[in-house]
Amino acid sequence: MTHTFHIPVLGLGYSIDTPLKVARYGISSVLSIVDDELTERMRKFHSAANNLDYTLIKKEDNDGRAKRITAYLDLISQLVDRQFNALKNEPFVTGADIHTYFELLPEKSILKAQYLQMLQLPEGTAKESLQQELRLQMKAGNIDVNIMSKVDKANYTADLENLGNDYTDALAAMRGFGNSKLASSVVISAGLNPRLYTYMENCLDFYPDLNGQIKKKIILKVSDFRSALIQAKMLAKKGLWVAEFRVESGLNCGGHAFATEGLLLGPILEEFKQKRNELREELSAIYQNALLNKGISILQDPILKFTAQGGIGTAGENAFLLNYYQLDATGWGSPFLLVPEATNVDTQTLEALTKAKQDDFYVSDSSPLGVLFNNFRNSTIEEQRLQRIEKGRPGSPCTKKFLSTNTEFTALPICTASREYQHLKIKQLEATEQDPVLFARKFEAITEKICLCEGLCASAYLKNDMLKPRENKAVSICPGPNLAYFSRQYTLKEMINHIYGRETITFKFNRPNLFINELHLYVDYLKKDLSAQLHDLNAKKTKYFEKFREELFKGINYYRELIPELKLQTDMAAQELHHQLQKAEEKLKLITQVLDPVRVQG
Repeated sequence: MTHTFHIPVLGLGYSIDTPLKVARYGISSVLSIVDDELTERMRKFHSAANNLDYTLIKKEDNDGRAKRITAYLDLISQLVDRQFNALKNEPFVTGADIHTYFELLPEKSILKAQYLQMLQLPEGTAKESLQQELRLQMKAGNIDVNIMSKVDKANYTADLENLGNDYTDALAAMRGFGNSKLASSVVISAGLNPRLYTYMENCLDFYPDLNGQIKKKIILKVSDFRSALIQAKMLAKKGLWVAEFRVESGLNCGGHAFATEGLLLGPILEEFKQKRNELREELSAIYQNALLNKGISILQDPILKFTAQGGIGTAGENAFLLNYYQLDATGWGSPFLLVPEATNVDTQTLEALTKAKQDDFYVSDSSPLGVLFNNFRNSTIEEQRLQRIEKGRPGSPCTKKFLSTNTEFTALPICTASREYQHLKIKQLEATEQDPVLFARKFEAITEKICLCEGLCASAYLKNDMLKPRENKAVSICPGPNLAYFSRQYTLKEMINHIYGRETITFKFNRPNLFINELHLYVDYLKKDLSAQLHDLNAKKTKYFEKFREELFKGINYYRELIPELKLQTDMAAQELHHQLQKAEEKLKLITQVLDPVRVQG
């Protein structure tokens, strides 16, 4: 691995072409292939920018969604190869971009040490020889893709005939990736989809070749060890190897938030650290047996990596995660939203992010998926949502229908953020709810949903001047709460230097350690959840909350024992860490004391 960090997927449009901006420097990034309309429009845009022929692939074409995705990924691969080869063959003269490749590398990189050695040599054969050796060792960053496994609606013909399982959104996207020329990874997120896993058996690139090499690898984004093991075993039984477990904080991350039952990032990573060999051996036995049943034999297991992401903000935290938990890399997502060289954030949203306060970032119920969603209070889509309610027309026109899953009122699924659904649901509410307080609460829950299909693409269209006439300009953005501390726009070099500790970004506010930040997010989440359900607690809910509380107390004790290591590696004051943990513990005791006297019937 050239770098020890990667840029995770950022919404739909924010990292849709990030590989074109960073891969030539050896930096891996992830783009979303949920929206084939976005990939098609970006293919047209980048084809024109690079003087390449472009032929439209219509959504209505046979297997149009998969073909669009394949065509876009092949274009990105072609352009990255072109960029990288041009960079690699540049002469090592002052100002050449090839120097940037090596300057951005981490300080512990052997390749960087060789580069610095080369700079000290006088002109001549020895220097030229070392330069050629450096070129041979250069590698472009990976062009990885993300599929949200639960975004998997059925698709229909013009005559409303179901196209069948092979043409659902997730399966078609996987086919698009599978048919592409990429030698990279698919990051599967948002939980388990057995139908998708079964379909993946059809992709030959997921299996080792005669040399034991796997062209297309599988990365599982997970929030705890148990779910990682369950999913990986399911894939291993099909002869599919998980090459990386990408552990993400349940709440201290961007995008959709999948809160664990009080399990915190530190204890989760500790479990992976303690059980990694046991995990590898168990999966290996299942995997090898499955391959033998398919007539494939391998001499050794492929590589298994462990990475983590969510809320990392300093070089000290980054180094601690890598060293203490023996990780292969870390993920830095939301901070790159403030790096125009790397991501697509329109000017207005970028300005709003730099000025944002801590409470402008919050966990909401605004996603039509029914999963918690990290929202930004000052986004233009939130402004539009409120204006539509004020005009008596809540909801959004639904054109893409990726999140159309509700059949409460209609035969065919519709989206809960759509104008159609919200109109029908409010009519039902008006007929059934007489209490004004409960009506207002339920009305807010209905109208809180926003259109992510359009909103998460709009910024890319605005930044690249691709917006069509009368197309919605409202931007939805889903940064993690950690972004509140970053105060301005940064260059790519500034952000990478910050990650590796070569320079330090000044934060807007005093920023606690990432573990402390996540702990407070979980305590606040529990408080909100408990308050909402306090009026109808039953035995099952009480048990859930008690388990949640117990895990948080365990996490606090774990961090107390970790303080000497944290202090040593992150240069944090031990006294301050103790104080923050004590504060969180007292708050947790206070908000959960209502559970102690609760005695409910089963």
